[in-house]
Amino acid sequence: MLKLYRYAVDGDSLMRQLRRSVDFSPEVTSAVTEILETVRREGDRAVFDYTKRFQGADLKEMRVPEEEIARACREADPGFVGVLREAWENILRFHRYEVEKSFFYEAEGGVMLGQRVTPMERAMLYVPGGKAAYPSSVLMNAAPARVAGVGEIFMTTPCDADGRVNPHILAAASVAGVTSVYKLGGAQAVAAFAYGTESVPKVDIITGPGNKYVALAKKQVFGHVSIDSIAGPSEVAVIADDSADAEFITMDLFAQAEHDPDASSVLITPSQRIAEAVRDMARERAPSMLRGEVITSSLRENGAIVLVRDMEEAALVSNMIAPEHLELHVEHPWELLPSIRHAGAVFMGSYSCETVGDYYAGPNHTLPTNGTARFFSPLSVRDFVKHTSIISYTRERLMADGEKIASFADREGLEAHAEAVRVRLRRR
Repeated sequence: MLKLYRYAVDGDSLMRQLRRSVDFSPEVTSAVTEILETVRREGDRAVFDYTKRFQGADLKEMRVPEEEIARACREADPGFVGVLREAWENILRFHRYEVEKSFFYEAEGGVMLGQRVTPMERAMLYVPGGKAAYPSSVLMNAAPARVAGVGEIFMTTPCDADGRVNPHILAAASVAGVTSVYKLGGAQAVAAFAYGTESVPKVDIITGPGNKYVALAKKQVFGHVSIDSIAGPSEVAVIADDSADAEFITMDLFAQAEHDPDASSVLITPSQRIAEAVRDMARERAPSMLRGEVITSSLRENGAIVLVRDMEEAALVSNMIAPEHLELHVEHPWELLPSIRHAGAVFMGSYSCETVGDYYAGPNHTLPTNGTARFFSPLSVRDFVKHTSIISYTRERLMADGEKIASFADREGLEAHAEAVRVRLRRR
């Protein structure tokens, strides 16, 4: 099930096995392009048509009524709602540390320079709601937007064929104070909020995970709106030394693999004992898991155990993968951390399992995938704000600097730029 590689010997075949891509097939690209253009052209009519075609729901309205949200909260397990509230506070607390402040400073000659940080006005949070529902995604996407000060936070999630939305998602939306919830899914939902329709507001940013159609739709509407990232199937890498617990590792690999057959789960270790124990345990236990078929398929197609010489080589392999989640099941994780350069989130030690970060600890679980942790970051308050430069020049300072500035424009062949300065210099 889990293929065993020795990095020093099987490096090329290992990289072929672990290579992740954000490419989309021509069929998916064509379908998404058609959906986007049709929604842009026809508005609500197209959204209703696609919702009936893909979700099987013949909707009369797109928004979830406030009473339905209130009923979901009343009928929800009070214990679970309590956990939602605790997780929400933890996530808010973490994101408050990310808040940026505007700054101004006075330069020579009375010049004032600075930068204003202001929130976006409208955000749309996409929350999957198909085979599985993820109330955690509601909290993780809403919290940084709330801390940033976004004025209106809309959420959309696919409904079932009867037009109903998962009540746990609605309860989470209530806890997070989402402005409005919509029953839409797929590329048509992304298009509706990117362009605006008769019933759907145009937003400034779209965030949240989704299937390949949602991911490509977000990619194609970028520029009409901002987006967080182009999310792919989830992934985890585990670096383990001989002190690690093989059962912990196996369950953590399963936790990732049960998401999707395309999810990737990789163990990197210098310990032959740990490698063999995890391989044998995975083969033995996967069939008995509730999502055993998905786990087995995922580990077979996208899983690996990589035997390395030492922790230095383990860090090298991990950095090559640039995993979404990286767990350090090692005796001294803080000593290894400086060697880790590329990862969406790092989980320190055997008791910091990924599940803790997925739901409760506080850092955002919306993370870069497909190796994009080399240049992308987790969802944060910074995604929901924009920066405006402020320049305040005095007459005296322009008289002193003006000719130098105009000469710069001359070198670029931009006569009007230069003259805009010189016309002021002539008013000495």
